[in-house]
Amino acid sequence: MEDSTSTPKDRSRVNSPAIMSNPGTPRSEDVRATPSPNQMRRGHNPAQAMQLSQQQLMQLQQQHLQQLQNQQLAQQQQSQSKYTQLLAVIEDMGRDIRPTYAGSKTSVERLKRGIVHARILVRECLMECERSART
Repeated sequence: MEDSTSTPKDRSRVNSPAIMSNPGTPRSEDVRATPSPNQMRRGHNPAQAMQLSQQQLMQLQQQHLQQLQNQQLAQQQQSQSKYTQLLAVIEDMGRDIRPTYAGSKTSVERLKRGIVHARILVRECLMECERSART
C-alpha cells in the first residue's frame, strides 16, 4: 500500500538507477591543475627555484648551440634538396622535348609548367647561395 500513497516522482527515483550528468567529465578529485597547499609547503621557495646554478646555465647554452647547429644543418640539407628538385625537374623536361616537336599539346603544357617550376627553383637556389655567402 505504500506504493499507492507515493507520488510519481518518488517512484521514478526508486526505479531508475543513479545517472551521472556527464560521465566523461573528470571530477575535481581526479584532475587538479594547481598543487594543493600541502604540496606548496613541501616544495622549494619560488625565489630559490628561479635561480639557476652555473652548471644548469652551461647546459642551457649547450642546448641552444646544438639547436642552432641543427638549424644550419637543416638549411644546408634543404638547399641540397632544392638543387636535387631542380635536377629532377630538368630531367622531366628533357623527356617532353621530343613529343613537343612531334606536336603533342600535353607535352607542350608539361614543358611550360616545368620551365616555370625550374625558374622558381633556380631563384631559390641563388637566394640560398647568396645567404650562405654572407655568413
